[in-house]
Amino acid sequence: MTAERPILPYLMIAPSLCLALAIVVWPIVELSEIASHSVNRFGQLRDFVGLANFEALWNDPNFIASLWRTLVWTVCVVGGALLTAIPVSLVLNEDFHGRGLARVLVMLPWAVSLTMTAIVWRWALSGESGMLNSALMGMGIIGTNIQWLAEASTAFPMQIFIAVIVTVPFTVTILLGGLSAIPDDLYEAAALEGAGRWTMFRTITLPLLKPFLNIAMILNTIYVFNSFPIIWATTQGGPANSTDILVTYLYKMGFRLGKLGEASAVSLVMFAILLVFTLVYVRLSMRREA
Repeated sequence: MTAERPILPYLMIAPSLCLALAIVVWPIVELSEIASHSVNRFGQLRDFVGLANFEALWNDPNFIASLWRTLVWTVCVVGGALLTAIPVSLVLNEDFHGRGLARVLVMLPWAVSLTMTAIVWRWALSGESGMLNSALMGMGIIGTNIQWLAEASTAFPMQIFIAVIVTVPFTVTILLGGLSAIPDDLYEAAALEGAGRWTMFRTITLPLLKPFLNIAMILNTIYVFNSFPIIWATTQGGPANSTDILVTYLYKMGFRLGKLGEASAVSLVMFAILLVFTLVYVRLSMRREA
């Protein structure tokens, strides 16, 4: 019985590990094969071209622009969601009348389809009959309609704003789980020593909430980096590809232009970026906790 103990954990996780490897490794092998060949529009592999598809991406200014835009998109959305979710979760963790209703209202956007949310915002941001223009004109803030989604200078910031709103409920859920795990005794002891709310937040809440912030950071980064519906439902990457991120660029390459080899290369680049980010971030987090 004692000799079986070291093996038992591995046997128990073996089915899940095999399934995860099949789901992750097999698509990577297939993508690598497609990315290293010329492919016709029907998906048939032709000649082996090595890294030519990656070289074509590197020489495409739209790919470079989409890559940088994806980094800006991810940093702004994840950072904005975390900065918004922390005070919201602190308020929702307090004991006040109507807290249950407030939690439902905050979580409600999470229950709505992301595509439907994006379509509603597209209507709201319409340059001719949108609710945002009507509201701003009613308050006297603007005098003429603004084409929110028709101009690059306003379309991408508005898409980031929408993405932050739809990311907050998930982040709040994670942080509420962390806040509920902090013992009240710590706050009572700090209060007896005269600590204020800011001191309690800085010395108790934030350090104990850090593991949950790390989880929210990694999951949101992976999710936002690959997020497709908001960009596509509002502008389809336009105007003039000025709001394309890597995932919409990939879609256009694969399904509009029929360049399946280059689209597969984009997929591998995206996978590599996320893998490196996750490994580096987890490594740094473990080193700080050690």
